[in-house]
Amino acid sequence: MKISMKMSVILSAVFAVICFSVAITGFSGLGDITDPAQRSDGEGFALFWTFLGAVATVFGALGLWVLKTQKEEP
Repeated sequence: MKISMKMSVILSAVFAVICFSVAITGFSGLGDITDPAQRSDGEGFALFWTFLGAVATVFGALGLWVLKTQKEEP
């Protein structure tokens, strides 16, 4: 099964949105945690999802750049 470049950019955007929404949920839930160890673990969890979202955004932007700069072959 082949995935086109446009589809990979779309899938990357969808994955980034999912990752950032999980990260926002994680960061917003930190206020309810009183135990310092659990708070630290929750922060790490949210930062991990933020990192995944950033990686997906970079690869999506790279794919979009490739789409814009590739030359059409006759």
